[in-house]
Amino acid sequence: MAPTIKEGDEVPQGTFVYVPFTPELADHSACGIPTKVSTDAWKGKKVLIFAVPGAFTPSCHANHAPVYLQKYDELKSKGIDVIAVLSANDPFVLSGWARVLGFEDKILALSDADTQWTSKLGLSVDLSGAGIGLGTRTTRFALVLDDLKVKYLGVEPDPTQVTVSGVESVLAKL
Repeated sequence: MAPTIKEGDEVPQGTFVYVPFTPELADHSACGIPTKVSTDAWKGKKVLIFAVPGAFTPSCHANHAPVYLQKYDELKSKGIDVIAVLSANDPFVLSGWARVLGFEDKILALSDADTQWTSKLGLSVDLSGAGIGLGTRTTRFALVLDDLKVKYLGVEPDPTQVTVSGVESVLAKL
């Protein structure tokens, strides 16, 4: 699917489910309580969203997400108010993945179940052909919003690779 959103556009309204980090989750013996956040909460804020096809998948787990945590302070110093990873995984899987990666309360792990929001952006991808049960997912991209307007959009031509959606490409545009 080709992106239907572009730099300068305002993103459509979307609601995501996530499990906020609490100290009780640190030892992995609790699941947490899912809550919702809407794009409305980002009005007047600078938000960085990086999207991955799936938690615990090779490129997402090893090459994409960890570097965002490593560059957290640098991103914040460039004015980013909210950093979130977005995926079609359920909020419990994303919470577990975020805890394994050590995101704590620094990076929100947002579930876009059934790719409802990413489909509105033209940023979903059908990975059914991979033969491993992935189905329709968020494609790999990075999106910087300023007061809900797209300031940067980096969509990977090959969702197994991390180039324009990587943190270094985002930092170069901030």
